[in-house]
Amino acid sequence: MIKYLLQKEFLQIRRNSFMPKIIFIFPIMVMCVMPWVMNQEVKNIRVDVVDIDRTTQSQQLLHQIEHSNYFIFNGQKATYQEALRDIETAQADIILEIRDGRYLIAANAVNGTKGSIGSSYLTQIVAPLSSPHGGKSDSGNSYISSPKERTGGGLLILYNKGQNYKVFMIPALMGILMMMLCGFLPALNIVGEKEKGTIEQINVTPVSKWIFILAKLIPYWLIGLLVLTVCLLLSWAVYGITCQGPLWLVYLLAILLALFFSSFGLIISNYSDTMQQAMLVMWFFVVCLMLLSGLFTPTRSMPSWAYLTTYVNPMHYFIDAIRTVFVRGGTFQHIAYQVYALFAISFFMAFWAVRSYRKNN
Repeated sequence: MIKYLLQKEFLQIRRNSFMPKIIFIFPIMVMCVMPWVMNQEVKNIRVDVVDIDRTTQSQQLLHQIEHSNYFIFNGQKATYQEALRDIETAQADIILEIRDGRYLIAANAVNGTKGSIGSSYLTQIVAPLSSPHGGKSDSGNSYISSPKERTGGGLLILYNKGQNYKVFMIPALMGILMMMLCGFLPALNIVGEKEKGTIEQINVTPVSKWIFILAKLIPYWLIGLLVLTVCLLLSWAVYGITCQGPLWLVYLLAILLALFFSSFGLIISNYSDTMQQAMLVMWFFVVCLMLLSGLFTPTRSMPSWAYLTTYVNPMHYFIDAIRTVFVRGGTFQHIAYQVYALFAISFFMAFWAVRSYRKNN
């Protein structure tokens, strides 16, 4: 029986003029575009300089800012008030005033991240010039390094030694793709059949709930694993980034995440009457799970009450585990806790999904 139901599902997907295209194009766009734009490294910081001293040292500092990859030299201003007007009109991000051998850094903190990190970058350039050596090393050569080059003091980078942000984001993007394909598509499929009335024809047949639900979910699990394989190939072909740990762990984590989101989508479809209702409810929970997972920001930076949500957030366990395997080369022993937690949450949701499905015999 399940064989014919699976054939029906694959035929429906193939005959849909839009679905195969989005399944093919979506992962390619996410993997080829998002790693470039989802970058929290702050660059292109526009700097206004108010140089009252006009010394040789201050001119050297200006040249360092001009040739930095992190700053855009926005020009010299005659007074601090003139530079402040650029800040107020969003034409500059930071003001550097040089007066009597002292350096004043004023940053636009409307964007707090850009203001604080930009000020930190500029401080690293200015600090050596304010030192007793006047920006000179023991050999007499000027030293002003970029923020990435400052790894002194015994700092040893064990993983992602190039500090490439793409290495950090690519595993998370794989999780987002699994979440979207294995969560939204099954939910919308079932609600779509409710709206068309075709699901009533299934409900009056002797097909059990388990077989019907498996027939609905298996095609999207297979699609999700195929998309994951495409993502791994694109990561290697486009960025030269490969998984440092066992690949079977990546697939195991993806299967557990797919089980959770497909079950979650099924639960929402069971309680929804229209596709619009299912879409809005699904989107609400997905955004919350994604933002509270540590995908973009460290979970330890959250308030204590918000951090408690990570204990029941499967996306948090997935992101933590896949980055351990993909970036650090971790083994099963390193992610056993995350795997067991993800397994427990996923199978609880699967049980709920089957129980909540109402079949009229």
